[in-house]
Formats: sequence, structure tokens, C-alpha cells
Amino acid sequence: MRKLFILLALLMPFTATMTSSLSAQTVTVKNPWMWIDAPDPDIIRVDDYYYLVTTTMHVFPGAPIMRSKDLVNWETVSYLFDEIHDTPRYDLEDGTVYGRGQWATTIRYNNGTFWALFVANDEPHKSMVFKTDDPAKGWTLHGRLPAYHDASLFFDDDGRVYVFWGSGDIQLVELEPDLSAEKAGGVRKKLELKGRPSGLHEGSRVIKHDGMYYLLCVSWPNTGRQQIAYRSSNIEGPYDSKVILKSEFGGFGYVGQGTIVDGKHGEWYGVIFQDRNGIGRILTLEPCNWIDGWPILGDANGKVPEEVVLDEIPGSEMAPDGMRLYSGVSVSKDFQWNHNPIKEDIVRTDKLLTLTTSKLANTIYDARNTLTWRTWGPTCSDYICIDASKMKDGDCTGLAAFNGDSGVLTVKREGNKWNLIFTEENVSLGNNKKDITDVKQKVVETVALSKSKAKHIYLRFDGDFNPGRDIANFFYSFDGENWTQIGGDYKMIFDYRRLFMGTRYAAFYYSTKETGGTVNINYNY
Repeated sequence: MRKLFILLALLMPFTATMTSSLSAQTVTVKNPWMWIDAPDPDIIRVDDYYYLVTTTMHVFPGAPIMRSKDLVNWETVSYLFDEIHDTPRYDLEDGTVYGRGQWATTIRYNNGTFWALFVANDEPHKSMVFKTDDPAKGWTLHGRLPAYHDASLFFDDDGRVYVFWGSGDIQLVELEPDLSAEKAGGVRKKLELKGRPSGLHEGSRVIKHDGMYYLLCVSWPNTGRQQIAYRSSNIEGPYDSKVILKSEFGGFGYVGQGTIVDGKHGEWYGVIFQDRNGIGRILTLEPCNWIDGWPILGDANGKVPEEVVLDEIPGSEMAPDGMRLYSGVSVSKDFQWNHNPIKEDIVRTDKLLTLTTSKLANTIYDARNTLTWRTWGPTCSDYICIDASKMKDGDCTGLAAFNGDSGVLTVKREGNKWNLIFTEENVSLGNNKKDITDVKQKVVETVALSKSKAKHIYLRFDGDFNPGRDIANFFYSFDGENWTQIGGDYKMIFDYRRLFMGTRYAAFYYSTKETGGTVNINYNY
């Protein structure tokens, strides 16, 4: 059955089409370019490869680095880090880091070394710097710097290194050439940005083109989100400004926040995210044309186009463990834990996850060792198969549409009975430590299970992220072929004040009374 789902995904409307001419071959893709939760993108090209990084906050390993030769087939080749241990909250102790953790990574390449910097948006609230000579080989923590909100690293031609950062005003700080600290006596100033709109103004991304410095930011004037470019012949400014993209798209609001990247044949592209409710913040792709020295994004009308022609030859193979998205873009799955995992309680192979509990929990929100992965649009379907027969009294396992408001399908042992329960769950978090202050649980439907049925039960969740939908439907099966729906339509939402992330698949197991139980979860057929 799993193979059937993958086959159906591969047969989804594949809108990439090949054309040829005497000079080049091209591929056409549709927007949204990546219909997955991928906020705060940064993208660079180094020789044959494009490298893309986005925000993943409270899931680990964090900051997946995706790589592609053609902007079509993307493989996750590494993560910046496996875990963060700056506070116990990363371990779901004395609070949480929901909606915090890693934010808005900037990735750059200079003289044979890849660099990445992001702010860890929790105590001690520092920027973390990583480096590698090859992202496919993994990354090393190089050091820590002060907290730079929505930062962009920049290596200038004269060997000097800077970071642009800020919300509202944009600051310029010079770093030591080895990125070990802020440079003593170096540049540190608020930039003069002519025409800067009032209000929130962030998402710095900086490039140099034809001798000019370009600072790209997103801003929120009263008329809606827009991407704005600032340029100057002097890195210290002053900078002139121009709106380079202001566009609604696909029945949703204005796109905004991202960057531009040079292609392999002299062309340029914009990569800008858009809020899309339940699925989170998806990526759009725009042609970028240099007009009067400005990187203007969009089609002839200045809008996000329905289709983009890439001056590339698409790869011949899918990314490993990939899924075909609506736009024709292939992105490999990222399996990430909700907060730091307890490694001693996990045995994981390519197809089987065995979990044992060593800490009690009350709900999915404070449960350790919850494995998550992205949903995708416009529709998605995925499932797991669970052996829950070795759980202890009070243990819970299952599959969720996981977010601040979650649809949760749970196999629960109560004494010598097993029940399948669909609940709608809503978490409340404190403002300081993001501690869990309340979880409301509404039981929608319950189905009694025998122990034998609990030994081999399939749980499935289908998502519909078409405009106006954001609906999750849940199903169960005992053979992987015949499915029964449970719980009705569940409305998925996005809430930036709590988890600040798109709805994810989540396979979970936790104990409420006594630790030491075990479940087996087949999750990757």
C-alpha cells in the first residue's frame, strides 16, 4: 500500500515540461515552487550546485541543507546541527522552545569554505556560526556571536566580513576575518536606507552585483507585504530603495521575504516565501531581471507568475526518498524530532522505529521522541503501521496533524483494553519560557480495539491544502488496503504565537502512568 501512495505521488500532475532550442534546453515549473513549509529561505549557487536552507525552529536535527543541480530535484544532504542544549527547554524541561530555536539561517561560500549563521531565538540568545568545506559531509560549530535578528553574512572582495541584521532599522557590523568575533574598531552602524517604510522591516539578504551592494528586505506597509531592495556603491551607504516585488498569488496574500540567486547561464531567480495558512510558509520562484540596475522580480506585470521557465536541464533521477510535489519539484523528506530526542530510548532503521519510554508525559505536546516530517501541497497522504501490543497501561501512540492546534489519532491502552481515539487538541503556552500552561482535548470519536488489532494497525492522514481548505482527514486499517475514516474533517491552522510552523506529520509514543513500554512504528516503506 505504501508503494501505491508513492506511485500516486509520482503521478500527480507533473507540470515540468521540456523544451529545446538550438542554444539550450529548458524546464518549466509551476508556482508554488515548493509547496512545503520552508520559511526564511536563503539560497546560493556554488559551481554546479544550488544550496538552500530554511527555518525549522524546534525540530531536530535542525536547519536542513538541501542541494540541487537544476532547481528541480532537491536532496537534503546535511543539517547544521543534531541538537541544541543551551537550556533545558530544548529537552522539554522547565518550558519548551516551540516557535524558537533556529531562525533565519544565512548561508554563504568564501574561498573554499561554506559558512552558516543563525540566531538561536532562546536563552542565551546568541548567533551560532557553522562551517564546512562540503555541506554533504556535515558541519562544525565554529563559534558564537551576539544575537543578529534575520541576519545576512557578507564577504566582500577586499577580504572584510560583515553581517547585516535587524528588525525595523538595519544594522551593519564588521566581523573578524575568521568570524570569531565582532572586529575591534570595525564598522558598526545603523544604515541610512532612503525610502524605508515604517513598521516591521526585516529578512536581510545581501549580494554584490556589478560593483553595487544590494540589501533585500521584506516590509509591511499598510498596503501589504512587499519585497524591497536597497542599493549603494558603498557598503556603509547611504542606500537608495526600490520595491522589487509586490504581488498576491494563488488566492492568498502578498508574498515577501527571500532572496535572489544567479543561475548557471547568466539568468537570475527570486526565491520568496508566502504565508499559506495550515501548511505554513511555502516557496515561490520568480524570474529576476536586472532593469536599470535593480533586481526586479516577477512577470511582465510584476506579479508572481503561474509558471517559470528555468534555463536548466532537469536531473534524470528523483532525490533519494523523494516525493513529487505539485509543481514538479522533487524534495527529499526530512524526518526530525520534536525538541531534542532521548537517544537511549530510540532504535531506528530505514523502515522501523522502536521507541521505549523513560519519562512520563501528559499529551503529545510534552512527549519526548515524537518523529515529525513535512506535509506537502496541494494534497498529501502518508501513513504509519504500529505494533502497540507491548504498551503499558496509560500509554499512547499514534499519528497527528501536529501544530498548536492538532488533530491526533491515538491508540491508547487503558488497563487491558485498547482504544483508538481521535481528538482535537489545543495547546496554550506561556510568553516567557513557552511553558505548557494548558492543553484542551476534545474527544471526537472512539473505536474499541482488541489486543490483536492493536498489534498491527495502520494510521493514515490525508491533507488538502488547496485554497480555502486546509483539511486533514484520518483513517485506520488493519491490512493496509481497506481504510475506515475516523473523526471527520479536521481544520488545520497556522498560529505564529505558538509553534510558528506549518502542520507536520507526527508519529508519537508516550507514557502517562508508568515508563518502560515499547512500540514499533513502521514509518518509511
